[in-house]
Amino acid sequence: MADDRSVLMAHLLRRAGFGATPDELEAYAARPYEEVVEELVHPERAPDLDEELLLRYYPHLQANQDNPGVWNGRWFYRMLNSHRPLEEKMTLFWHHVFATGWTKSEHTPTMVEHIQMFRRDGLANFRTLLLDLSRDPAMIYWLDNCENHGRSINENYGRELLELFSMGIGNYSETDIKNVARAFTGWTFEQPIPLYPYGHYPSRFVFRADDHDPAEKRFLGQDGVQDGPDVIEIIVKQEATARFVARHLYNFFVADEPQVPAWSVTPPRDQAAIDTLVRAFQESDADMRHVMRTLFLSDFFKDARFQRVKCPTELIVGALKLAGDFRASAPITPGLNQLDGAARAMGQALMDPPSVEGWHTGKEWIDGGTLTERINFAVNQIKDTSKPGPQEIIARLRDAGRPLPPEELVDRCLELAGRLELSPESRDALVAFAAGGGDLGFEDDAAAQRSTARVGELLTLIVATPEYQMA
Repeated sequence: MADDRSVLMAHLLRRAGFGATPDELEAYAARPYEEVVEELVHPERAPDLDEELLLRYYPHLQANQDNPGVWNGRWFYRMLNSHRPLEEKMTLFWHHVFATGWTKSEHTPTMVEHIQMFRRDGLANFRTLLLDLSRDPAMIYWLDNCENHGRSINENYGRELLELFSMGIGNYSETDIKNVARAFTGWTFEQPIPLYPYGHYPSRFVFRADDHDPAEKRFLGQDGVQDGPDVIEIIVKQEATARFVARHLYNFFVADEPQVPAWSVTPPRDQAAIDTLVRAFQESDADMRHVMRTLFLSDFFKDARFQRVKCPTELIVGALKLAGDFRASAPITPGLNQLDGAARAMGQALMDPPSVEGWHTGKEWIDGGTLTERINFAVNQIKDTSKPGPQEIIARLRDAGRPLPPEELVDRCLELAGRLELSPESRDALVAFAAGGGDLGFEDDAAAQRSTARVGELLTLIVATPEYQMA
């Protein structure tokens, strides 16, 4: 029973966070599953991450605010060390859904505030999230709402708000798009002070009443719409919105789905699961905390282990957690500023998605080039047995107090690496490799040295398996 709890808890922590160390997993697994879920969906109950040590070792994270890669290094550090794992995971999730990029504006402070908005609103009511998104200077500039005027509308934000951010294609008309755009006229931002030579300043939302179309509009068959909040209130009440959000949640937290453009013609992988999430959304009046609680407590979530290809960010943070790098409790090693480049090489530039549609997920993360980058990154993190993660695994193997036969060695390493589950073919290959060295023992210094090297080699093979690409 305890092992079953550990397997389920490892699954939860991979999805609601970015994995767990053996010590973290044991501590979580000793508690009731429902209690842990409740803690995760209430991140405010845990202390926020103290970044003082980080900024002491990386002072440029404060000074070099015009470089998004620098800030992404700081975000990776938060994902690794936050006491609020679901807060960071929801931030990443909404960044997938409401894809907004740095390349157009090249204004990092505004993008940083944009990501902070997701951190703040990630488990709030969906209407709050849409309202803050509509007031967000990064989004306003990204989708041209600053060019949306009362006497000359720009439909870009209105169209994407309906198509990609809430309802999905096929649930509104072209007239609805135009009237949504009219409702958001005058929603713009204050031009920030130039980066040079004055420093780094974010922008802020401004509503210009003289540039707003005050006439009543008709949207989705309802009259009397005047402003953006009226539009958002109608959107949130639509079943199409509940279904669109539910499918995004299923794709990111449960199992891979087809890509968003196919959703209007391709049914969900698990219609019953989507229906469950839709009911949670509607019954709670769009409370995302309740929806996420429903998802994590469901059988369809518990049964969906290793049914998603990890996005590059998940793979990077998970591998670093396994290696024990960049822990907040220890002096920070060099290399944090290189993580953004690693993610880009794998196909995911945080704060800079390829388009408003965001990143394609699932197997589309994998091709000949990105797979090589993913495997090489994981192997390079774990191959150094002097790192804290491998050292902790080796210590636990030594604590068995007896030689470990090859099959037991493989199974113990899979457990300690996060309760990983492999195909029979992959496991047999690992056992065959382990058998080449006989039983694992630590009876003297020479044996301990050989065994340490063998465990390091076995761990690198584990992170190179096809199954390690799955969450």
